[in-house]
Amino acid sequence: MVVVFLVILAALVLFATEPVPIDITAIGIMVALMVLEPWTEVSPAEGVSGFASSATVTVLAMFILSYGVQRTGAVQILGRKIAAFTKDDEDRQLGATIGVVGSISGFINNTAAVAILLPMVTDLAHEGKTSPSKLLLPLSYASMFGGTLTLIGTSTNILASDLAARLGAQNPEVYPELGAFSMFEFTSLGILVSIVGAAYLMTVGRWLTPARIPVREDLTEEFELEEYLTEVVVTDDSPLVGRTVADALADTDFDVDLVQLVRGGKTFGEPLGQKQIQAEDIFALRTDRETLLDLTDTEGLRLLPDVDVDDEELAGEDADRSLVEVVIAPRSSLVGETLATANFRDRYDATVLALRRGPEYIRKRMDHAELQVGDTLLVQATPDSISRLNVNRDFIVAQEIDRPDYRESKIPLAIGIVGAVVTVAALDVLPIMVSALAGALVMVLTGVLKPPEVYDAVEWDVIFLLAGVIPLGIAMEQTGAADLIADLLVASATFLPPIAVLGLFYVVTAVLTNIVSNNASVVLMIPVAAEAARQLDANAFAFVLAVTFAASTAFMTPVGYQTNLFVYGPGGYKFTDYVRVGAPLQLLFAVATTLGIAAIWGVV
Repeated sequence: MVVVFLVILAALVLFATEPVPIDITAIGIMVALMVLEPWTEVSPAEGVSGFASSATVTVLAMFILSYGVQRTGAVQILGRKIAAFTKDDEDRQLGATIGVVGSISGFINNTAAVAILLPMVTDLAHEGKTSPSKLLLPLSYASMFGGTLTLIGTSTNILASDLAARLGAQNPEVYPELGAFSMFEFTSLGILVSIVGAAYLMTVGRWLTPARIPVREDLTEEFELEEYLTEVVVTDDSPLVGRTVADALADTDFDVDLVQLVRGGKTFGEPLGQKQIQAEDIFALRTDRETLLDLTDTEGLRLLPDVDVDDEELAGEDADRSLVEVVIAPRSSLVGETLATANFRDRYDATVLALRRGPEYIRKRMDHAELQVGDTLLVQATPDSISRLNVNRDFIVAQEIDRPDYRESKIPLAIGIVGAVVTVAALDVLPIMVSALAGALVMVLTGVLKPPEVYDAVEWDVIFLLAGVIPLGIAMEQTGAADLIADLLVASATFLPPIAVLGLFYVVTAVLTNIVSNNASVVLMIPVAAEAARQLDANAFAFVLAVTFAASTAFMTPVGYQTNLFVYGPGGYKFTDYVRVGAPLQLLFAVATTLGIAAIWGVV
């Protein structure tokens, strides 16, 4: 038991600090449990059982189904209709955002729902003269409570169902109430908390949510770049003449970023590294005031006077280059890299002009700043390069991009397949794992998805996270660690009624989830909740459900849930924004969930 607690402690520290990605931490947990088998009692077969878990396979299939709907462009069409309805009415914009993402998240993965809707909501805000910050945090929160509507709304629900089924199968006499959740097992409770959440976001939450990002009039103004873009001309006697651009940049100590080259009336964008510098070349540069002053004293360069660089000039009509914001996605390979080490310009044929991390702008030595999840990059690129960024899973393009390859003719088919999966599972014709896999196969056979896209659709970090943490629950049960934690929490029953103990489980799980992975939280807490219910002679299903809902809704920190990280950069939020807006909502959910469970299923 001591060994298992040490593994749990190490896991919590690694999940919270993320020195390595959380899926790598999960695989490390799995390996440690197997290596320490004499103490953890986790055999090799049990250690890798997470890969064969119905929860893992179901989540994998749901990623494919969600991506199939995404590739048809159905959500983008819906967004255009919403924009026509909401116009510049902030109440309508907020209500539509909450209503649409809440409904969609009940049937496709809520992380995917936010990734799909984020560009739509950002454009909706700017077109309606509303700060995107007022809509993006509600977008994240509504996706979470929308995910509580059905079994397939979030991977946490599917994992909780699998854990409850295993506990019920292993101890049918002890846990007669436990089994796999049906499709709409807790929909009534999901509707209750969704109404509470929507009412809060439309009233108190709206007042608490800050307007950190101004309405977009000009991207260079939004990123405060007007003062930092300038043009210099190479003089006839410059020592730079004859050298390549890459060599010249490598030798300089100036903090400058090359935006474009103008030569003989023609404009060139990236890649510029191998171009030889000629006299009278004009370079558009991104720099700060201090470096700008130093450039005026540099031999061989002359600052062009009275240059006013706006979006149109920056884009360069001849080069057909434009500006776009992109967000570093949670599973991005660029996390931990810098623009320099990632060779961003050559790799993506695009130039990064500015980097926003929450409300902060990074310009000085930007190429050497390590990229983090949620960072927003202001990128200048050709339409072709932007299209490639749009389909790259490393990024979320934070504004609507025309994609001619949407398979709009397949919209009825894709929606019909998802509907059939839900119906078949709801009627208990087939288990959800089987119906979801069948639906994923039909997506390919009918041409909604191409075979290679199936692998692109899956968020493999989530799959490895699930497979890695599931054995931890097994170790807790088999060594008695879950019983010990349950004993400590049940001790509170000496001075608290059972409904208050139920609420305590929600609060403990919610706090844990806001620090570490939601899937890790549910694995740790469900065995404890079931054991506590046994000791209290209470309804084990009620306690498991409280843990499930708490693990599915982490409002108080940007790292509590992936959707919070998605909106961090585009919304320009501070950590305190999540606490200020999310803490009252978390408390409301604790009360609503506890009372709802007591009223619908009973505690004892």
